[in-house]
Amino acid sequence: MKRDPALISLSRDHHQALSVALRLRRATAETAAGVRADALRFWMTAGRAHFRLEEEVLLPAYARHGDAHHPLVARALCDHVAIRQRMDALARDAAPQVVGLRELGAMLSAHVRLEERELFVLIEQALPAAELAALAGALQHADAAP
Repeated sequence: MKRDPALISLSRDHHQALSVALRLRRATAETAAGVRADALRFWMTAGRAHFRLEEEVLLPAYARHGDAHHPLVARALCDHVAIRQRMDALARDAAPQVVGLRELGAMLSAHVRLEERELFVLIEQALPAAELAALAGALQHADAAP
């Protein structure tokens, strides 16, 4: 799927998230500790920041031209809340159940697919070319901010 250059950095993050999601979905009792550590490392280094960029930069940019209450926007934001809750629980649970890891992996994978296949398409269609170009700079600037 061809992605507008403005959203490429977010799509790269999604690639990382899908890799983590796959490991979570394949977790076993033997691999659970390592999978947990990998998922939390991803979350602390990239995942939380990615959600912040979408919530503080991407979706407000979309809302200037589209419906801020669009069901895809609402679903993405609700997914963010649910995934944050699961990651927070994972951070507190040193010995997570395999079923919980697999559920988190499925949730993360479904969320990324929703954004890539539906939400980003909606955003690319709603924003004029000049705004998409400005969005790329805004995402880069916000990502570099502390």
